[in-house]
Amino acid sequence: VQLQASGGGLVQAGGSLRLSCAISGRTGSSYGMAWFRRAPGKEREFVAAILRNSGKTSYADSVKGRFTISRDNSMNTVYLQMNSLKSEDTAVYYCAVSTAYGVILTTQAERYNYWGQGTQVTVSS
Repeated sequence: VQLQASGGGLVQAGGSLRLSCAISGRTGSSYGMAWFRRAPGKEREFVAAILRNSGKTSYADSVKGRFTISRDNSMNTVYLQMNSLKSEDTAVYYCAVSTAYGVILTTQAERYNYWGQGTQVTVSS
């Protein structure tokens, strides 16, 4: 399984970006997808997750109301629409897939077994 993230960049505070993650390989028909991020000097943290089949979602409190995770099953792609960006959103964003948690949504990084290479998001204030 391979994940290819894209869409990062430099944006001013209050702006928007959309991240994409193309998933290829043998994932099975039921899996979970998520975005995590790691800011400079900080631990990796959960951002948002979605189940491929049900579309059920979960968000970190810090991004609720500003970020939206979605998926296009026909394209095997997961998206993260980020609006009203803040300087504290600056981080490397990683997409991840969990083939074990395709029915129950999980926010725990250790339960995701495939990871993308990361894409840098920088928000200038």
